[in-house]
Amino acid sequence: MTEKKGVTLKIYVMGKGYEVPSDLTIMKAMEYVGYRPVRGAGCRGGFCGACATIYRLKDDYRLHMALACQKTVEDGMYLTQIPFTPVRKTVYDLDELDSSGTLLLEYYPEIARCVSCNTCTKACPQDLDVMDYVQAAIRGDIEQVTALSFDCIRCGLCAVRCPAEIAPYQVALLARRLYGKYVLGKEKQLDKRLRELEEEKLGEDVVQLIEMDVGELRASYERREIEE
Repeated sequence: MTEKKGVTLKIYVMGKGYEVPSDLTIMKAMEYVGYRPVRGAGCRGGFCGACATIYRLKDDYRLHMALACQKTVEDGMYLTQIPFTPVRKTVYDLDELDSSGTLLLEYYPEIARCVSCNTCTKACPQDLDVMDYVQAAIRGDIEQVTALSFDCIRCGLCAVRCPAEIAPYQVALLARRLYGKYVLGKEKQLDKRLRELEEEKLGEDVVQLIEMDVGELRASYERREIEE
């Protein structure tokens, strides 16, 4: 339920209680009570995944996941941010790989441990079907992994909650890279555009932006059209 503006509620940050306005996001509430985010604060628009947050609610046994810049505080919320999720990073040279579906299992054999508990999906703040794309990765279906993980922002919450200690978003990144390089192929217009850039054929719109001073750029930015 959305709280009315002007109402305050109590939250707990790192175990300490604070009264905060009810219409603040978790990130703004932490700043309101004196925390200064140095890590774990990125775009503030729900796109970068830097502000992954775990919290509990009063009289609720479950752990909840959210992005601090998107989730509005709730009364009795106990929360802590996770600015970084340590996972194993596989090193590979994309030019030396191919589009074989077995590559995902070869580079991330831990996906075979998936128990299909769906905890990763429940943890995803983007509501992605994480378990489904992990299962697709086990089958070697690179195209399906790419389609289901396309909106992943790599916040790491799926890896935090996985009982099989899989980092699904790392697997998905490799799948998308393989799909882009070997399945989609090079965009037909890419070479043409690269040649134009080398010849400094930037286009009228880009030239206008380059020639604007800071004030004009700021005014243009404020007038920009934003999709709903």
